Amino acid sequence: MSTPSSGDEIAKQTLESVSKSVENVGNTSLVDPSDALSFPEGGFTAWGTVLGALLIQFCGFGYSNAYGVFQGKHIYFYTQTYLTNSTPSAIAWIGSVNVFLGLSVGIVSGRMADRGALYVCKKIGCLLQCSSLFLLSLAKPDQYYQASPISIFLSQGIGMGIATGLTNVPSFTVVSHHFQRRRAFAMGIVATGSGLAAILHPVMLNNLINGRLGFANGVRASAALSGGLLFIANLLMRTRLPPQPKIVSYTRVLQNSSRDGAYICACVGMAAFEFGYSFENFYIQLDSTLHGLSQGFSFYSITILYCGSSIGRLTGSVVAGYVGIPNTTIVSLLISSAALFAMIGLHSAASVAVIAVSYGFFSGGFIAMMSPLISHLTPEFSHIGARMGITYAISSIGSLVGMCGPICGIVLTSHYIWWKAAILAGASDSC
Repeated sequence: MSTPSSGDEIAKQTLESVSKSVENVGNTSLVDPSDALSFPEGGFTAWGTVLGALLIQFCGFGYSNAYGVFQGKHIYFYTQTYLTNSTPSAIAWIGSVNVFLGLSVGIVSGRMADRGALYVCKKIGCLLQCSSLFLLSLAKPDQYYQASPISIFLSQGIGMGIATGLTNVPSFTVVSHHFQRRRAFAMGIVATGSGLAAILHPVMLNNLINGRLGFANGVRASAALSGGLLFIANLLMRTRLPPQPKIVSYTRVLQNSSRDGAYICACVGMAAFEFGYSFENFYIQLDSTLHGLSQGFSFYSITILYCGSSIGRLTGSVVAGYVGIPNTTIVSLLISSAALFAMIGLHSAASVAVIAVSYGFFSGGFIAMMSPLISHLTPEFSHIGARMGITYAISSIGSLVGMCGPICGIVLTSHYIWWKAAILAGASDSC
């Protein structure tokens, strides 16, 4: 009775293994993500994704940052024309809720990105962003939070806030698919998008809304611009790694995170930073105006601040490559806190410019390090999106109750006691 030769057996086994490998090539769910972790660190797709993510930040948190101008100037348009029955404090909640949702919704969008639903999350967020802006342009006077689909609070506060939250965390996590060694630099470039928008959006909105077009057409023009940029972003952003074959539960992520002291300190520090961050952004214009500076210079004080912020975000990401992400984060945080304390001495145009540039530069450096720091502190690659979402959700509490919310009004009082607010904001940043 004959038996197959050993050579035939080897050939048969080799043929079977090759056929299984060919079958698995088209099935990304069977690919071990660890096999794909040889990061390209560049190339057209990688840098195209960075540019797309930058545009997402430009249209998302960049538009939210422009509410600093609304607080200083456009808010009076609301008070005098559109929301005459609402107090300035109530109107300030529009921007506060917008930022809160932009950060807190990340706990959902980050997990969706980990599970391979980044494209779905991104498309829904971009469509909601454009829709909310167009609905804002249809809002009628005194529609603050009434049961109307076109009220200002629902469109600008809630709608745009959720839209920003759906795209914010995924725009950072997708960059981690393409970079490891240069991840801090790439994420720093992405963070620059919101800083650049905070320079351009206020100038554009001020000229459109207070110019010939008026509120409705001015907002529509900005919505059309955002829609075009978001369309380009969707074409550019590409994932590289396959979805995780084994879904990791949030319970496991929370358990691992609760035992990570460095990660807990980072979460607390970022929440404290968000508590005081919006104070100078929202109030430096009003502070300089009340100290007798011209309206024109006071308006551009925010532009000066965000120019410094944009440079700081890019510079911080470069410096982090030499001195490390944690060191860059700590130094940026401490100096930005000192700049907030310096607001006590604000009295002249020179002091406004120095404080605005200093705070913008170093707070921008810290903002650029937030996502890279969480990525740096996350040992398991499959937890990056979830951990970023948790961190931003915790930070959102600080932004909601902090210096852009009710606490600032209580501390400032109707007499505008600036030194008390500056000390509180600076102390929270130094945490």
